[in-house]
Amino acid sequence: MKIISWNVNGIRAVYKKGFLEWFAKESPDILCLQEIKANLEQFPEGLTEISGYEIFHSSADKKGYSGVATFSRENFLDTKKFGKDLYDSEGRVLIHEHRDFFLLNAYFPNGSRDHSRVPFKMNFCEDMLKKINKLQETKPVIITGDFNTAHSEIDLANPKSNSKTTGFLPIERAWVDKLLSQGWIDIYRELHPKKVGAYTWWSNRPTVRERNIGWRIDYFIICPKLIKRVKKTDILSNVMGSDHCPIVLELD
Repeated sequence: MKIISWNVNGIRAVYKKGFLEWFAKESPDILCLQEIKANLEQFPEGLTEISGYEIFHSSADKKGYSGVATFSRENFLDTKKFGKDLYDSEGRVLIHEHRDFFLLNAYFPNGSRDHSRVPFKMNFCEDMLKKINKLQETKPVIITGDFNTAHSEIDLANPKSNSKTTGFLPIERAWVDKLLSQGWIDIYRELHPKKVGAYTWWSNRPTVRERNIGWRIDYFIICPKLIKRVKKTDILSNVMGSDHCPIVLELD
């Protein structure tokens, strides 16, 4: 089973940049998209007609903002939103129940340049941790998406100059420490512990992506029960169309 996650920074924008051709080439069993910035009625027609896939989505109340969508050819037993209006009104989470696991497609809040949204982000993180801990009592859990946080210095090109930037604040990094201390596994870093230059997001400033001055803020986090099923995980850094690139998890 191949699962791909990608913050597309606007599904209508990425559609115009070869998205359908890329989708057909990769042919994932499940595709989790974040920051779609559209409701289903605004999806380009070509997207809603992809053969063999069912589309699930959670759009923000605010137009052109946030939102997540999942394309799946796997049969889900159930799909829910987070269940808290504060987050569902921003289209933050889809919770899919597969026969073998729960899969959460999540777009974590950005703390904002002035840090005004950091408290909201941290509340979301804490509520998310409670949610996945509860879900794994029933069956294994995978959570994927844009976490908007680089965990360690190895996860961004310029850690020292970004120590006071949201996405690398001590409070944000400490939450990832807490997540992992409770047994959750950052599967990319588990399999590639010393890999440097492995980033999933780059600023839109000129030449930043070409010089690979990036951050790894998109993750697959899995519970220990799934570790034996992991075939591989990868970062598709050559895929353009967004300021993020897709990440992949393949399971037996």
